[in-house]
Amino acid sequence: MSKSEKTVLQAENIDKYFYSPVKNQVLKQVSFTINRGEFVSIVGKSGCGKSTLLYILSTMDTDYQGTLHLDQELITGKPHDYLARIRNEKIGFVFQFHYLLNEFSTLENVMIPALKLGKYSREELEHRAMDKLKIFEMQEHALKKANQLSGGQKQRVAIARALINDPLLIMGDEPTGNLDKKNSDIVFNKFKELAEEFNQTMLIVTHDPEFAAGTSRIIEMEDGRVIKS
Repeated sequence: MSKSEKTVLQAENIDKYFYSPVKNQVLKQVSFTINRGEFVSIVGKSGCGKSTLLYILSTMDTDYQGTLHLDQELITGKPHDYLARIRNEKIGFVFQFHYLLNEFSTLENVMIPALKLGKYSREELEHRAMDKLKIFEMQEHALKKANQLSGGQKQRVAIARALINDPLLIMGDEPTGNLDKKNSDIVFNKFKELAEEFNQTMLIVTHDPEFAAGTSRIIEMEDGRVIKS
């Protein structure tokens, strides 16, 4: 298997139940594989299980049936502290809301996941964070506080932050959901650039059909099942 075909994520027969107030199956036998460098979107109507699935794939929800491999390692059943370390090291997250900390500068916000990981000195982290900001043409705003940025700028900083640990996989939950058309296009084009130029693997839940159409593969869900992958 070549590097470009390396399996990054493999879900096999994922079932998920909610129990309030009665037992309700929200994911049914979900299986698919994502390979290195793929830019994949997950689409489907509200309530079909997209975000629930993303929480399982990201290792944040461990209450499911089936198996999950990340970077060709079985991670189903691993302890929570182990999963937390794997998550910080191998997965970058981008949400609908940017979750930047207003009391910190743009540069410091980007550095936060790497400070948690503790692999690099602060000086080296500043260089790495600045390099990520340059990808998004945000380096000139490095010393501004997060609350001085526009909504589109904040989301670009959030993606730079997701990249700081050079993750194996970026996961997004409606990352353009709060943005206007112009900023949605900017964010989408940056994602596409990351996939094509940096071979970055991405799995993005989206309601935006135009965003999904531009990705390299669409996984479509309906009533807790994958109907197209």
